[in-house]
Parts: sequence; C-alpha cells; structure tokens
Amino acid sequence: GKRYARKTRDGAIGTAFGFSLAPLLARSTEIEQFAAKAEADRLELQRLRERLTLCRRDIAKLIDVVVEGELPGDWAAVQEHFRTLVQSIPRAPGIDDLTPLVEALEILREQVANRLQTRVKRQELSGNPDQTERHIQESKPESIIELEPRSGNEPSKRQPIGPVGEANRIFPLGLVLKACPEIVNYGPDGTVRSWRDLMIAAVTVRSMLGVYPSAYQEACAVMGTENAAAAMACILERAGHINSAGGYLRDLTAKAKQGRFSLGPMLMALLRANGFDVRSAS
Repeated sequence: GKRYARKTRDGAIGTAFGFSLAPLLARSTEIEQFAAKAEADRLELQRLRERLTLCRRDIAKLIDVVVEGELPGDWAAVQEHFRTLVQSIPRAPGIDDLTPLVEALEILREQVANRLQTRVKRQELSGNPDQTERHIQESKPESIIELEPRSGNEPSKRQPIGPVGEANRIFPLGLVLKACPEIVNYGPDGTVRSWRDLMIAAVTVRSMLGVYPSAYQEACAVMGTENAAAAMACILERAGHINSAGGYLRDLTAKAKQGRFSLGPMLMALLRANGFDVRSAS
C-alpha cells in the first residue's frame, strides 16, 4: 500500500489518505486471463482481416479472367453477389462481423474457381468425341492442352525443348507439396492427389495471379508440364514478394532455355523456409 499525508503549518497531520494494490494482486489470475483473451481476439481479428483481403483480391482477379475471356455463364449474378458481400463489410468490423463474411467469400472463391476449372476442361475436351473419351480414361497428364487453350504454335510432343538433365528433372509430388502447401487450396475439391490435380491448380493460380496463357504454355514447353506446374506453385508461395508473377515466370523460362535454371534450389529454399530438413529431401 501507499499512504500520503498533508501537514498543517504547525506540523500536525491535517489530511491523510492512501491506496492499496492488494485487491488487484488478489485478482491477478483473472486479469491475466482477460489480457490473454484480449490478445487472442486481436490476433484473430488480424487473421480475419488478412483472409478477407486475400479473398477479395482473389475473387476480383478470377472475375476479371472471366470477363476478359468472355466465358459463358451467369457471371453477372456472381459479380452482384460479390458486390453485396463487400458492401456489407462494416466500417469498423469485429470478429463476429468478419467471421461469417470471410466464410461466405471463401465459399464464393471456391465456387468461381471450380466453375473456371470446369470451363477450361470442357473447352479442351469438347473437340473430338474419341479424343474426349481418351482424355477421360487417361489418369496421368500427357499434355498441357488438357489444361490450357492451345494457340496452335505449341510443340506437338511433350518432351521439353530446353536443355535436358537436371534442369528438367521431375521432383516427387510430395516434395513439391511440402515446399508449396498453398497450392493445395486451389486443387480439385481443395486437395492435390496427383500431378494432374497440381496442373489443374496451377491453371487456376495462373489466372488468379494474372499470368498470360502464352507465358505458361511456353514454360510447359521448356520445363515440362510437371515442372511448370511446380514453378507456379513456387510463385504462389512467394507471391507476396513478387511484383509480376507473369514476368517472373517468363524470366525463369528464359533461364531454363539457357540451362541456367533448375527447380531444385527453389524447392529446397522453400522447404527450408517451411522448417523441413532439406538434407533428407530428394
């Protein structure tokens, strides 16, 4: 406790008062719990704001792809729903405000991405019935034409045109997913079980990040379809540090043509960043 006294002119105590921190000490555990909850709420609100920002950005970019590609469908309704959700965000939202909004936006993002994937696959498989049946029966990826519109100038074979060897080594899918876990969210049904799933996810990410189809097709021709998909996964993992995903991919492709780029070091760096022991990776 602490006591204060005010004396009169003759030295006598005229006024005395004081206070004690003992009641606060008695409630210290309760106060610590309140403080911990306040900090947890602050972090949760920050996390929700980040998820909200990412969802808004992703959906806006996906809708831009739809508009630019003039894809058929009731996309006006999607845009209106997106606009309604965004307009319902309060000026100073709390956790209770953001939680349902973020969930609704994430559902919308998944729906738009799935519809785009379906359109891409239908567009590629709608030409020849025999070819369509063959594509459906084959489970392994054979060509980038299954995933991206052809320009008519791509090499007819899947063999990369760049230098062979380490530059075009195909790394295990499990290693790629450990290094680039973010790509899994864009696979069919939110998962990646095969190289084909990864390639489908890479097409979605390519559209979302604004990478032109021609840039991705060239990367597939030079690196191989698996490595091009893995490269897109790496770019997504470092999207916050890359100004232009398309320019970055073209630069990697140009280096791969000259034999100056290998996917290995990039994957190893991301593995280390994610806390994996790269000495056991192969």
